[in-house]
Amino acid sequence: MRQLIAATRTTASVLSALSLLAVLSACGTKAANSAKADSAAANTAGASGTAGTGAMVAAPFVPTRLTTTAGFSTPESVLWDAQQNVWFVSNINGAATAKDGNGFISRLNANGSIDSLHWAEAGKGGVVLNAPKGLTIVGDTLWVADIDAVRAFDRHTGKPLGSVELGRRAHFLNDIVAGSDGTLYITDTGVEFDAKGKVSHPGPDQIFAVKNRKVSVAASGAWLEGPNGIAWDAAASHFVVVAFTGTHIFGWNPGSPKVDTLASGPGQMDGVEPWAGGVLVTSWTDSTVFMVKDGKTSPMIKGVPSPADIGLDQARGLLAVPIFTENRVEFWSLK
Repeated sequence: MRQLIAATRTTASVLSALSLLAVLSACGTKAANSAKADSAAANTAGASGTAGTGAMVAAPFVPTRLTTTAGFSTPESVLWDAQQNVWFVSNINGAATAKDGNGFISRLNANGSIDSLHWAEAGKGGVVLNAPKGLTIVGDTLWVADIDAVRAFDRHTGKPLGSVELGRRAHFLNDIVAGSDGTLYITDTGVEFDAKGKVSHPGPDQIFAVKNRKVSVAASGAWLEGPNGIAWDAAASHFVVVAFTGTHIFGWNPGSPKVDTLASGPGQMDGVEPWAGGVLVTSWTDSTVFMVKDGKTSPMIKGVPSPADIGLDQARGLLAVPIFTENRVEFWSLK
């Protein structure tokens, strides 16, 4: 159904949550077998329930938790770099909107173990990072959304390559993705925090575009419902945007006057990644990773509190889930 969503569904609980804001060899070992047993006990994916208000579909696979890596500081986003066979993790290390100059990026090995916890760290080597969130790669550059700026780093060395400042136009830059032409699209959830930490949602809810370091507004309006995660779905030829202050998952293309409402979810949705003909989405509301396919939803992983911006290695079918409030990243096999 193609429609414009005309209202923002902001709730106090949503805003409260915002303030909180190579193949793995173990698959064939006793450790993996134990992990599968633990996963089977904890994970009730499939016909036993629904992830949201949309229709339910039977689970196409049963994820297995392989390992967990701890030691992060408010991990918000995970990104797989297939060229280097490493994971990047953004660490807010404090309040989600504080310009405190203590954010950092971690680099992990392909198996999820830490290669460099402070691979790019604020205050060292000219690095500027306050509360880094979404990550994406264009060429040899790693781009990071950071409150009201996007920061560029050499993906190989971590050397800073400058920033694009959005200033007062941005309130809460969240996730970031690159288009086929290298244009960056960054969601702005439209929230603010006062000196006492009280959260408000004045908007505007926006998606910014940055091309050749020039900034424009690609989409704006209450229909975005506090946009959070954004990803390119090549199979469907559109971007997928998930709402944090609302309940909808959208299909969107820059310049289009309309969006597709792909499904309804449980709310407080954060990360999104295409997978197996659908998309995987995280929700803080019910602590799940659920799948959206053919307008229906299915919970795939349960019991993951504050699941933030997920990363996915498509080739190996490995999903990395940052647990925002508990300073760890869980790695799940989707095959």
